[in-house]
Amino acid sequence: MERRPVPVRTILAAIGLVLTAYVALQLVVQTRRVLVWIVIALFFAVALYPAVDALERRVTRCRRSVATLLVFLLAVVVVGGLVALFVTPLAQEGSRLAGRLPHLIEDARAGRGPVGDLLERTHALRHVQQHRGQIRSFATGLGTPALAFVRSAATTVAGAVTIFVLAYLMVLEGPKVVGGALALTDEARAARIRRVGAECARTVNGYLTGNLLISVICGVLTYVMLLIAGVPFAGLLALFVAIADLIPLVGATLGAVVASVAALIHSLPACIAAIVFFVVYQQVENHLLQPLILSRTVKLNPLTVLVAILLAVEIAGILGALLAIPVTGMIQVILRDIWSHREGRPLKLPMRGDETRDGTVRATSDAADQDGTARPARAAD
Repeated sequence: MERRPVPVRTILAAIGLVLTAYVALQLVVQTRRVLVWIVIALFFAVALYPAVDALERRVTRCRRSVATLLVFLLAVVVVGGLVALFVTPLAQEGSRLAGRLPHLIEDARAGRGPVGDLLERTHALRHVQQHRGQIRSFATGLGTPALAFVRSAATTVAGAVTIFVLAYLMVLEGPKVVGGALALTDEARAARIRRVGAECARTVNGYLTGNLLISVICGVLTYVMLLIAGVPFAGLLALFVAIADLIPLVGATLGAVVASVAALIHSLPACIAAIVFFVVYQQVENHLLQPLILSRTVKLNPLTVLVAILLAVEIAGILGALLAIPVTGMIQVILRDIWSHREGRPLKLPMRGDETRDGTVRATSDAADQDGTARPARAAD
């Protein structure tokens, strides 16, 4: 059987696709920092978009630019208030730690106090004395990357400012961009995209607010427990536990281990109390708080969550762990819509005040009305 030669056009098309994929991959690798900033800004924009939309809709003659500015200013004030609420006790405990640090070091060297007893039992002092030269050289080398630390701090500040500006512009110009893109498609497809987009936004917003609420509850209860047990620097430890609890699956365990070790250094009864508390609390969080707070927003089974987090951590580290659940929830919404569309059943979403019974958004959100006729939305200023 005679084989036909492959056309030159097909060969060139295959080579072009391979080169295009390689260039796109290199572009993503070289701009990964900016892409991470854009993703974080997008999540902040999704979280603040409903507040801006509600303010613009309920306050008469309120332009979108004014509504966006007011919401972002309120968010800055809230974040600043929370920072001030935590900074004052943390500064006090930090100064206490700095004042007691020489005494703690002296007691540790002499084998006195809880730290000294722990070091004496574990023979850590003997190890330090045997490897004193290596430890001194390591400590001397820690001062060399000071310039890299300054650069990293400057990059962090620049990233925070960039994320804030990007999120502000996304919320401000979002309706124009979305409306212009959906205007290129027919009315039925535009309504379907709006339904799926609204459900994805609801998933992301629900996960962010729910996860933050759970972390606040964890931090407050941890602070109360450590304060009752008499563990020093309870505020610092509780803040670390609350921040670590934001990381799915492993965060709560990491915070519990650190707080339990700090309680062990203080006393054995405090360590036992901390372990019992964290075991009981994690059961309550896993079986009561998370289902109660996240069940209506992110409906994922534990196996899907575990696989998503493992893959996301391997790809993007801690950021991937934080974004794994909402991104997986969005993918689930899109796949469910595709399956429902193939079966001829439209995706049914819970109704809100700005939606009609068929799931489409009213004219104030630049969508079709109940009678099926499209009306132009109010342009954003």
